[in-house]
Amino acid sequence: MPDLIVKVVPGASKDELTGRFGQGVKVRVSAPAEKGRANRSVIDVLAHWLGIPCSAIELISGPRNPRKIFRISGLGEMELAEKLKSLQQS
Repeated sequence: MPDLIVKVVPGASKDELTGRFGQGVKVRVSAPAEKGRANRSVIDVLAHWLGIPCSAIELISGPRNPRKIFRISGLGEMELAEKLKSLQQS
């Protein structure tokens, strides 16, 4: 199961994956960073982008930090690497 580093920007105008950020991705979500709302929105965005169910994505590090690590159980390392390769650096 691969892990994905995510830079989260809460309180944005819309929910979107904006591109690469270092070794991971940057995600903007409209939800505020309170009571796990932004984290749940990030999981929704990632699931849509990866084409897997939300239940296949688990936050494993950084629940209160803008930089988070998510474990992806719905894809292999190579599949995730291909998805990342298709994104632009932000």
